[in-house]
Amino acid sequence: MSNQFIRAFVLKRYSSQQRRIHWPYFIALLVTSFASAVMAQPHVSSEPLSLEKALHLAEHHSQALLAQDASAQASRELAIEAAQLPDPELQLSIDNVPANGSMAYSLTEDFMTMRSIGLSQTFTGKDKRRARANVFEQEVGKAQIAKALTLVELRQKTAAAWFDAYYLQQMLALLRRQKDEATLQVKAAEAAYRGGKGPQSDIFLARTTVAEIKDRIHKTQAGFDNAITTLARWVGETDNLRLVSAPDISQTKLDTQHLAHEISEHPDIAVMMAEEVVAKAKAKAARQEKQADWTWSLRYSERGSDFSDMISLGVSIPLQWNQENRQDRVVAAKLAKAEQIRAEREEMTRQHLAETERWLTSWQSNLLRLADYEKALVPLASQRTEAALAEYRGGVGELVAVLDARKMEIATRIEQLRIEMETAALWAALEYLTLPDRSQRHIEAGLMPSSQLLEFKE
Repeated sequence: MSNQFIRAFVLKRYSSQQRRIHWPYFIALLVTSFASAVMAQPHVSSEPLSLEKALHLAEHHSQALLAQDASAQASRELAIEAAQLPDPELQLSIDNVPANGSMAYSLTEDFMTMRSIGLSQTFTGKDKRRARANVFEQEVGKAQIAKALTLVELRQKTAAAWFDAYYLQQMLALLRRQKDEATLQVKAAEAAYRGGKGPQSDIFLARTTVAEIKDRIHKTQAGFDNAITTLARWVGETDNLRLVSAPDISQTKLDTQHLAHEISEHPDIAVMMAEEVVAKAKAKAARQEKQADWTWSLRYSERGSDFSDMISLGVSIPLQWNQENRQDRVVAAKLAKAEQIRAEREEMTRQHLAETERWLTSWQSNLLRLADYEKALVPLASQRTEAALAEYRGGVGELVAVLDARKMEIATRIEQLRIEMETAALWAALEYLTLPDRSQRHIEAGLMPSSQLLEFKE
């Protein structure tokens, strides 16, 4: 319904009712006018997305980080539970009920029948409960390191997706500029043909070049759209996304002079170190399990009125008569598991060191290649295109030379962007290689922040 129709309708009602204001129609007019004014505002695109902003959005958008928080909280709760004594047991029983004879199934006639109520409590030693709780405390630390690992992986994948989209965006812009220039050459070839200064084949050659560039634009556009979809998976849905402010990929915070030390703080290594600490805590708890728990019980039994009631006191002690083949085997298995994790951690450290050295070598080599492209290859390709174009305009060159030079320039610039994209991916892998807060140092010291949360009650 148009604004003019609503205004006319309201004015008609206003005149027919002795110019009384009808508030429903007046409010409808105001609401419609406001809506029309809002719709008339030009569409405002989303703000440009820098890498740092993308990383910030990814961190707040991630559910994996919340999952690790929940895992840590679950371990905290279990640590508190493990530090407590077992629940006491209430025991209700009827003993010595006659099964035959004149007093069969009577609960009161036979003097031996007793109605009993009792209470038993297993007393687990303080050291054993502390060892059990310590396992979950170390699980808290492991979850905290796993969260840091998740954050590092999140930043690496977000940065990789951002760089893919950014450089594909640059390729699109380059191809579109080249298409516009090639389109001008089509018009120039058509003008030359009409003026009798050029063959008709030049027109088709120029049009073919434009068509080839358009095909590359379509292919690059599809790649860019897919890259945006991948980026949106990490940062959330975005409209009219524009990527700006690429960081300096020629420098990294990684200490390349002490690479072995840096690798020791690799998140995968930190997680395995945490797993080793957990395994050792389980071995310590298994040693404590060799100490038997005593269970004390107290029972009150009621008999017939002609007989006295009874009180019973008892203790139950597990007889660990075969510790060599039972409890000791469990301790040995836990220690073997810890040794397995330690060996796997050492092997993984060597693997990551070699992998990082390869990344570092490739990154540094690519920086040298990019410098060559910037100083020589791209300027030479551009100068060749300009020279061929000048010769063609001066009537001493052919259009095919211009188009070949332009194709070579496009290929050179695209290759430069491709190398820069590869270099950026290597830079992101190096830049976000280690934990941002060095949380694994707590593990190296064998200390978990949660250890201060528990109070062991006797």
